[in-house]
Amino acid sequence: MSYDLILRGGRVVDPSQKLDGVRDVAFAGGKVAAIGAALVAGPRTEIRDVSGCIVTPGLIDLHTHVYWGGTSLGIDADEFCRTSGVTTSVDTGSAGPGNFLGFRKHVIEKSQARILAYLHVSFAGIYGFSKNTMVGESEELRLMAPRECAQVADENRDVIVGIKVRVGRHSSGTQGWAALKMALEVAEEVGMPLMAHIDHPPPSYEDVVGLLRPGDILTHAFRPFPNCAADGQGKVKRVVREARQRGVLFDIGHGMGSFAFKTARAMLAGGFPPDTISSDVHQLCINGPAFDQVTTMSKFLCMGMEFGDVIAASTVNAAMALKRPEYGSLKPGSLGDATVLSIAEGRFDYVDVLGEHLEGDRKIVAEASVLRGAWFHAAKPGRFAPQGGQA
Repeated sequence: MSYDLILRGGRVVDPSQKLDGVRDVAFAGGKVAAIGAALVAGPRTEIRDVSGCIVTPGLIDLHTHVYWGGTSLGIDADEFCRTSGVTTSVDTGSAGPGNFLGFRKHVIEKSQARILAYLHVSFAGIYGFSKNTMVGESEELRLMAPRECAQVADENRDVIVGIKVRVGRHSSGTQGWAALKMALEVAEEVGMPLMAHIDHPPPSYEDVVGLLRPGDILTHAFRPFPNCAADGQGKVKRVVREARQRGVLFDIGHGMGSFAFKTARAMLAGGFPPDTISSDVHQLCINGPAFDQVTTMSKFLCMGMEFGDVIAASTVNAAMALKRPEYGSLKPGSLGDATVLSIAEGRFDYVDVLGEHLEGDRKIVAEASVLRGAWFHAAKPGRFAPQGGQA
């Protein structure tokens, strides 16, 4: 078989195959074509020598805001993906049914990097989120648009992967879980998972996770008090364990206010790692404290999660949450995405949303990426210069 591209000699870490070893990874026709030792290149095969680096399936950031220009919190997906090693950014509710088609036409379809989306049950999505304007879209129930949301989600199943809702004092005010119940009704109608945001009460953490179904996702799962997953003694709450047992997924969604080292330490000590790690990157946290996906992953690495588990939470686990098993894997026939990483050693300062600092001894660095079977971007131009193939 003739290959379009071979990544030569990297340490391949692919949790979907329980693989950790030096291999070549080949791509053809936009898909992963083969994985093995010393794969034979053809005369037109592009070869990139990634020896000394780590090759993983393309990183999936399950919680981003990339409706650039359409909402005040949106960032540029291509720029973010190039610099952070992400090949699939999942926008979580920036757009609702009233403005999704603009998001699709002007951002999703024009982006080089892959964008999927959770559609907000609010008609205009997250429309009032900036440094100077904070309007909780779920507080105004007249803006809830379940019928339109179901229709738009059904008509755009190629890119819409679920329904999004934000509840909590900052996003739904005194309405409690009213918007959550509407969003659950839409998710049930269209047969899609729900991603629920939670901030300060009301409603409570217990109220929200108690309503979620198998396959639904609670984002901001390791947020600080109040509405924390651990109690005052640092124990994982029973309702949280019960939710995981019935299939609810717990996502990080770091963002500007939703990740605390104290909570994360308690959850990890209690044997409750996150199902998925995501950055919740947007205009108000891209310059800190979240920064990007690999920085968020690095925090968990430095708190004691095994490297393979960190990668799983950003690849195969995210793919399963999206119900797209062709993502997040380097199995032949899978999506032709890969991320090239390295692990820097030294002293690195990490900060959470409360201002607590953690000095870590390692940092995951995004070196390059492959998108749809083609070389996409390298952080240092010239480092992975292409080499010609051979018969």
